[in-house]
Order: sequence, then structure tokens, then C-alpha cells
Amino acid sequence: MAQDSTENKTKKNSYKSFRNEPRQFMEQALGGLVAAHPNAQWHEEGFISLNETGADGNGDRVAVISGGGSGHEPMHAGFIGSGMLDAACPGLLFTSPNAVQITAATDWADRGKGVVHVVKNYTGDVMNFTVAANSSDAEVATVTVADDAATEIDEEDDSPGRRGTGATIIVEKIAGASAARGDDLATVAATAQKAADQSRSMAVALMPGHLPTSDRQTFDLAEGEIEIGVGIHGEPGVERRDTTQGERPTATALVGELLDGIAESLKNADVALDGADVVLLVNGLGGASDLELDLIFGEALSQLSDRGATVRRGLVGTLVTSLNMAGVSLTVSVVDDELLELIDADTTAPSWPAVVADPQYTAARTVDDQKAPDEGGENEWLSAFAERLGKSYDDLTELDRVAGDGDFGQNLEAAFGDIETPLKGTDAEVLEFFAHRMLVRAGGTSGAVLGTFFRELGDAFAEAEVDSRNADAADFARALSAGLKNGVDAITELGGAKEGDNTLIDSLAPAAKEAAKLADGSAAGSIREVLEQIHAPAVEGAKSTRGMQAKKGRASYLGESAADVPDPGAIAITWLFGESAVDEF
Repeated sequence: MAQDSTENKTKKNSYKSFRNEPRQFMEQALGGLVAAHPNAQWHEEGFISLNETGADGNGDRVAVISGGGSGHEPMHAGFIGSGMLDAACPGLLFTSPNAVQITAATDWADRGKGVVHVVKNYTGDVMNFTVAANSSDAEVATVTVADDAATEIDEEDDSPGRRGTGATIIVEKIAGASAARGDDLATVAATAQKAADQSRSMAVALMPGHLPTSDRQTFDLAEGEIEIGVGIHGEPGVERRDTTQGERPTATALVGELLDGIAESLKNADVALDGADVVLLVNGLGGASDLELDLIFGEALSQLSDRGATVRRGLVGTLVTSLNMAGVSLTVSVVDDELLELIDADTTAPSWPAVVADPQYTAARTVDDQKAPDEGGENEWLSAFAERLGKSYDDLTELDRVAGDGDFGQNLEAAFGDIETPLKGTDAEVLEFFAHRMLVRAGGTSGAVLGTFFRELGDAFAEAEVDSRNADAADFARALSAGLKNGVDAITELGGAKEGDNTLIDSLAPAAKEAAKLADGSAAGSIREVLEQIHAPAVEGAKSTRGMQAKKGRASYLGESAADVPDPGAIAITWLFGESAVDEF
């Protein structure tokens, strides 16, 4: 009993959605949606429509309406506008609208030329739109969208058939544009149905969504599992896969699986991708970032080309959602010139995205032609530094995730990750190469700071004409001392950081002080011994950053929460002088 109480308390206190009273969620959310919509109004019968000022002024045309359960926004209400939908009927979360709502919307929208219903193929939607069509005084034609390739069925199967998903908004756009140009009811419906029949979609979810009205997940998906072929309500797909077993599937592999399902389903409808002109929609299910969607779009463009299809129009956006599910769907619609013309037609629907014509994909690589110096003998000192960094990118990133923003190790990897050791060249040449890599490839605060530091250090060695490969300890100590002092001064001038601010200065400043002592003539023995003497105070300085509250950099915004770990930049600086494990700090 105690365990049940604990579980109930956990569920009760779950806080993953913004809301007031659960029973008021939909009316308040829809009220805000209408308020934010540039040309919509709410009808007490339970639908949203174009308002008077938003109407296109053409009263003598076919009307187009749609609807479905809420939780898929911006579909459908976001696509109300001239050239698209006249009205939309929102149901409760993931629940079809009722026939009374739909009938009222149908009667309101009718201009005497009839009304097209765009209906997703879910049992509740189909039933309620059918009742409404039979109840309305308007002449109604129904277009059914059944595009989900994950629910492809045999002809003899008595299941409801493929679900209606991402292709719905493409069908709504084509129907609305057909109506806007003056086509009659039969033509609008036939054209839209053609688009629906030649469209297929398939989705993958990495995490489920979360229901704001009940504080529950939309479906159960364990940590490390993904759902291939998920529906927009979180319905199970063709496979639930445990990604903790074996290699994690790449975006390339997942896009390939989705396109396999889409191609097979189109083939069953005697529609081939090879040689076809298509519209590609990459749609976020609510919790996928724009960058991820863009990545998937590029992958899908490339793979469709490999399959012999020509992407004539591309759309990317979070448009047909499953609340806040971390997932993505692909929709491929085979089109002809007429359908492309309707896709391109103007609309005032606020959520209709920008459409790109004939998109082409190449990876956006930054070209950096500067090569590492490759003449002369091995530079043992700086090769060792690069190798120490190479073993710890992930550790540094994790430290920075806690202490700052989590990009430090990644920035170092961007700069040093493909450097091959051993490095050759003078200290000045190699340090200038390091500076270039940090400034050009790393970016961020670390790129500017370390790029500046390496440049100052390299300039000092160049001015002193000292090279660790043949210099004596005293000359090396003097050049290193000058470079470290200049580096500290330049970094302080650049960002204001000083010793005690919980930055890399806290290891660099003690190193500079120790080097200055050795530069006064006390350096003896080998260059290795000089570095070892400087390494110890640098390590102690880096250790001192644990427990400090950062005063500079992004970590300073986190206050005391960033004080539990040492500064990763301070740790990295110590590796310029010697070996030390991350867990020593």
C-alpha cells in the first residue's frame, strides 16, 4: 500500500505541462489559439472559422473544412485561411470532434456550392464526419486521408486501414487551393482525393509525448527504446526497438527505414517512386528540434534522389504533432503539374510553411585548408598536449555540462579531433596552427580564449627564436614565461577574467608565475623538467576551481550550481605541461 501511495504521489506531483485546472485546459488553450490566430473566430457550437475580415471575399465557391482531436496543433486550426481551410473542428485531446460540431461548421461554411470534408482515417473521425454529412443541409463531399504506411493492410483485412497522418495538411492545401480557383464540388474532392491516394507517411518516435490534462505519457516507451511507425496519437507502430542493444541507429538508417515503408505502400497502390515527381514533408511531432528536422530533410532528399524520385517541393516544420512527442514523420506525395500549382497557390493560413522549389542538398561543410606544419622533426612537447586532449573530449564535455553549457569538449574536438600525431614543426609554427584551429573551427568562448592564448604563446616563441626540439632549458623557460604572461594578459583584456574567477586563468596564472621564476635563471636540467615544475602549480590552480562560484563565462549564470565541479578549461591547460587524469581534479 505504501508503494502505491508513493507512486500516486509521484504522478500527482509530475510537472511537465503548463495548465490550470485540467477540465479547463482545452477551452483555455483553444481560446489562446484563436486569440493568436490572425483571422479566426470561435463559434460556440464548437468550431473555429475564418472571421469576416479574414474571408477572401469570394462567396461563390466550394468550402473546405477539416478537424480532429486536439494535440496535433497547428493542424488543423493553424491552416484556416484563404486558399486552405474555411473552418476546423477541434475535439478533446486525441479525441475526434462530435457530429454536432462538424454539422454546425459545415452549415456555416456552405456558400451554396457545397462543402468538402477532409477526414483523417480514424474510426471516430470517419463516423462523426459521416453523421455530420448526413445531417447537414449542405451538399457534402468527403476526402479520406489514409497515408500511414506503418498500417498498410491486405485488401482482405477488415481493419480500419491506414491511419491519416502527415499528408493531411497537403491534402487540405490542395483542396483549399482548388476551391479558391473556382472548381466545383466534385472536382475539388476528386483532386484532393488524388493527392491523398498518392501520399504516404511514416514516423519514428524517440520519446513519448506528455498529456497536460492527466500528467501521463501518451504511451509507454522505456529508456533507450524507439518506436518505428508510430501514429500521431502515440499508437504502436511496426516495431519497438531497444537501442541499448548494439549500435544506436543513425539518422541515415532511420530515414531509410521510413522511406522503405513509404515506397512499399505506394507500390501496393501502383504508384512508383522511381521516375516520380514528389513533394517531401519532414514533420516534427512536437519535441524534435529544428536542427534535427533539417538534418532529416537533407537525408530524405538524398535518399529519394537515390531511389529515382525528384523532389519538386520541400516542406519542413512542426506541423502535425502528437503534443510534445520527440519524433519525426516523413510524407512523400507523388504529384503532377496541376498538384504542384495548387501547392504553390497563395494562402493566408498562418501555419502553412515556406515551400522550397526543387531543393538540393549538400552538407554545409566549412572549408579550412590550413594544414599542420609537416617539416622538420617531431615536436614532442606539443604532440603530447594534443594526445592528452584527444583522450578526454567526452570527460571535458560532461564537466562543462554541469559547470557551464556543455560545449567545451566538443569545441576542443572540433579543433583538434582530426589532428594526427606526432606533430612536426617549430613551437611557433605548431602553436600558430593550434590558434588557427581554435579560432576557425571551435567558435564559442573557448575558441576565442584558447585561440588568443595559443597565438600569444606562439608569438613569444617566434620572437625569442626558441624551439623545444633543440633549445636548452633556460631559453625554453624564458620563451614560455613570456608567452604565458602575454596569454594571461590577453585573455584578461579579452573577457575580463582574472585569477579567482573560476576559469582557465586559475591554472594558467600559477603556471605563468612558476615559469617567471624559472626564467630568472633557476631553470636547470631538461625541458621536460621545466614543464614538470610548471605542471604542479597549474594542477593545484585547476583543483582550486572546484568549490568556486564562476564570475565569468556562461558558468557564471548558474550560480552555486556550477561550483561542484572543477573548470574544464583549467584542467585542459594543465595538459600543456604534463599528464594528469580528469579524476585527479
